[in-house]
This record gives sequence, structure tokens and C-alpha cells, in this order.
Amino acid sequence: MALRDNFPEAGETYVGGLSDGWKYETIFTGSSLQAAYEMIQAFLEEEGYDEIPLPTDSEELSLFKIPTRNKQILMFEDNGYVHNPIKILFHPRRKHTLILQVFNELHPNHLLRFHRIEGYK
Repeated sequence: MALRDNFPEAGETYVGGLSDGWKYETIFTGSSLQAAYEMIQAFLEEEGYDEIPLPTDSEELSLFKIPTRNKQILMFEDNGYVHNPIKILFHPRRKHTLILQVFNELHPNHLLRFHRIEGYK
């Protein structure tokens, strides 16, 4: 069953990633950023998220990268592509590595928590 239809419970691992019941997170590393991105695209399609608009390729994805090394800014901003219920983030230290976060749409206050609205973290 696909991730979208059967979101993992807190503490469960699924295809190499870990869920806290609200957010599932996994890492994709490829020989290039494009290879890592293609793995994410395939994963999302297989897991029921194929209708979510995504950047065309890694070059377009790179346009969403925050052009700063200021770690304070990166603590409060998502460094990558964000479209409910997914985030594709650039790894802070490793090239050709992307972090995929998928959020449980059925979780209470999902939309508020996804957008980090105060009080719903």
C-alpha cells in the first residue's frame, strides 16, 4: 500500500525513512543532483503523490535553494521546494543529496503545522 494511503505510525521506518506519525523523512543521494531528484520523483509517483506539481528537473529545483550560508536564516526557512504535503530540501553539507519530507495530510491541524503557523509546531 502507498505511503499516502497508509501513513506510517510514530517510530516506524518505511523504505529507509523514519516517521514520527506526522512527518516522514528520508534522504536520497545520487551521482548527481539530477539523479537524486529523479529518485525522489519516482518515489513520489509510486507512493501516490504523482499529482503534486514538482520542478521540471534539478536545474529548476536549484532555483528554490536559498543563496546563503547563514545558518541562522536556514534554521527558520525551508531550503528547497515546498508544496503541501511535501518538502524537497537541500542537504546542508552533502552535494547531490536531497532530503524528502512527506507530511501526513490526515493529521489534526495539518495545514497549520505544515506552514509552521504559531502554536501548531
